[in-house]
Formats: sequence, structure tokens, C-alpha cells
Amino acid sequence: MIALFNRSSLACSKLITKTYSTSFSKGIQLFSPSIRPAIYAIYAFVRYADEIVDTFNDYNQEELFDQFVVDYKRALEAHISLNPIINSFQSVVREYHLHDFVTTFLTRMRMDLDVHEYTTREAYEHYIYGSADVVGLMCLRVFVNNNQERFDSLKEPASRLGSAFQKVNFLRDIKADTEDLGRSYFPNVNANVLTNENKMAIIADIEEDFKVAYKGVLRLPVESRLGVYLAYRYYLRLLKKLKHSDAKHILKGRIRITNTRKFVLLTKAYIRYKFNVI
Repeated sequence: MIALFNRSSLACSKLITKTYSTSFSKGIQLFSPSIRPAIYAIYAFVRYADEIVDTFNDYNQEELFDQFVVDYKRALEAHISLNPIINSFQSVVREYHLHDFVTTFLTRMRMDLDVHEYTTREAYEHYIYGSADVVGLMCLRVFVNNNQERFDSLKEPASRLGSAFQKVNFLRDIKADTEDLGRSYFPNVNANVLTNENKMAIIADIEEDFKVAYKGVLRLPVESRLGVYLAYRYYLRLLKKLKHSDAKHILKGRIRITNTRKFVLLTKAYIRYKFNVI
């Protein structure tokens, strides 16, 4: 039965989400049950694409990525794939009209195989849009259930939230990106030249993204608002830790949020949600 196959495909996407990100997986539990399956499918697909270009170093990454893209395109035509991750995702792409966003995302992911340094602001923002903003916009299409007017009104803050998340990740992982992947995302800044001065300039830019993004979080449909708000609070807290950490400390190891602090953030977010103050 195809329904059984589709359910098992979705179960695989859910497993990938839990395996790669326990925090994100818990966040999805705060979404309405009606939108969780689509978000699991989106996360699993973009996670696998990212893993191919980031961690499959012992294999022919270019060949694997190109095959991944071919399999995705064939699935869109056939409305099915024997790759369960792609199978779950292709139905979401068609239901929520995500085709252009996915094309942009895959193009940027492939750039990671060839481009290792972004020396201009334009190139940096171009990459962030395709690697992060469009993922947020895919989720937004699900959140608003294809309501184009609502999507258009929330598109800018959703993009800025995606940008903020990505930039926080870049700053937190600057040492690993430079030393392990040989990449430098911030224009003219890498692990070798990170100072407190340019760290604060990066953080000021991220804070502006968060200010715009928050206005959109407040206007999200109730089915998704709490989950997105929690992610917003989590990354805001992570940014605060980076802000108060010396640049040298950031380069020594990954800055993390403790499980206790995550629980506190969840509790506060839930209370604010229940009292309708987000």
C-alpha cells in the first residue's frame, strides 16, 4: 500500500530530524500536529544535502550531491522516490509550491564544494539567502498554508530570522568552519583574524536581523508561533553568550546552551504563549 510506504518515509524524515538535532526535534513538537510532518520532511532533506557537502569527505561528494539532485528532480516528475527522505519531501514541495526555493537552496549547497571564501558583502548575503533564508521561507509556506497574502506580509521577517540563525551558527562555528572545512563565510574575517572588534560588528548586524524577525514572529499563525518563538529565544540566548565571550574563547571551542537553560527557555516561552504575550 502506498499509504504505508509514505508513512514509513515520513518516519524516516522524523528519525533524521531527531538524530541530527534533538533541539529542533523538540521544537517541532510545539507546532500543531497538522504541520509537523511537512517540517520534518523539509528538515531531513536540507540536512542530508548539507551533510553531503560538509561531512562526506571520504567519498566523491560532487558525484553524491549531483545524484541527490537528480533523484529529487525525478521524484518531482514521478511523484514518488525509493529514497524515503526525498519521497517525503517531494510531496511537500508540490503541495506548498516550494520548487523555486529548493532550486535556490540546492544551488547554494553545491557552492560549498567549490567556493571556500566570501570576500564581499554581496557574495556573503547571496549565500545566506540561498542556504538559510529560503529554508525559512519553505517553512513559512507551510505555516500559512499557502495563503499568498499572509506569506507576502511575513516574507521579510522570515528571511531575516533565517539570516540571523545562519549568522549565529557561522560565528559559533567559525573555528571548525575554518580549520575543518576550509571555509570563511564572513567577508575578510576568519578564525585567524577574529577580534573582539569585528566580532561585535558581526553581532550588531545579527541583532538588527533579530529585531525585524521578531515583528514577524508575533504575527505567525497560532499553529506555529510557539515553536518559532522558542527557536528565536534559543538563538537570541546563544547570541548573548557569544557577545559576552572573548573572541579568543570562541576560537577555543563551541559555545553551547546547557540543557538546564534550554528547559528554562522552553518554560518561559510556554508561559508567555499561554498568557498571549507573544
